[in-house]
Amino acid sequence: MPSPPPCYSDLGKNSRDLFSKGYNYGLFKLETKTKTSNGVQFTVGGNSNSDTGKVFGNLETKYKVEDYGTTFTEKWTTDNVLNSEMTIEDQLVKGLKLAFDTSFAPATGKKSAKIKTAYKMDYLHMNCDVDFDFAGPTVHGSAVVGYEGWLAGYQMTFDTSKSKLSRSNFSVGYQHGDFTLNTNVNDGAEFGGSVFQKVSDRLDTGINLSWTAGNSNTRFGFAAKYTVDDDSTLRAKVNNSGQVGLGFTQNLRDGVSLTLSSLIDAKNFNAGGHKVGLGLEFEA
Repeated sequence: MPSPPPCYSDLGKNSRDLFSKGYNYGLFKLETKTKTSNGVQFTVGGNSNSDTGKVFGNLETKYKVEDYGTTFTEKWTTDNVLNSEMTIEDQLVKGLKLAFDTSFAPATGKKSAKIKTAYKMDYLHMNCDVDFDFAGPTVHGSAVVGYEGWLAGYQMTFDTSKSKLSRSNFSVGYQHGDFTLNTNVNDGAEFGGSVFQKVSDRLDTGINLSWTAGNSNTRFGFAAKYTVDDDSTLRAKVNNSGQVGLGFTQNLRDGVSLTLSSLIDAKNFNAGGHKVGLGLEFEA
């Protein structure tokens, strides 16, 4: 059965997640999630940067009206920024998703608004977002087509205040079963590629490669995630700069997980500067 391809921002996501998720070195993180009897979801989170000592926190509430395909989200951060979003999905047209996003900073009076649209059907996934600004709206658009595992996408940003494209990206990839290959060209100057392979039910591996036109320095990395058992996960990654990342996640009990991670500078091991991190998550 044909199905919609992923949106442009999700191309190569499997590989990217292996390099980012499960690592919080340099941070001490705490997050709690809960859901009330009437369906309101609360998420309270916070982290402390071990280098700067800066503490950041956020509170988010989310409520879904299933009968009308509508979701309301409110978020407040310790930077004193208020965000509100209303999402409507599969109501006007099947496959169409509309979102209205606003933010307000009471301390500065700064306001922003964005309208997001997404439409997906067999072989096609399109997105169009409009940022409203006093100088003029900025339009972000993307489209991905897929056929028999092959994927091709284009992403652009048009600044109406300057009447020019400020971003123009292309991507081509292939996805089949447990294997994903993705390549991309950003603004005709940055080139990248990634490979994801699910080797077994327990082991995932990924490779990321990138370089910039006019620069001979190539950035290369390898990452893996190994599921030890139902409660334990090991992660590791290394890049050609000699940075080694390690992560371990343990489910202490139902709804409680502990994550320990570190980043080691293998090329300057004796010089120090290595980072560690700790994360604790509660969900009820």
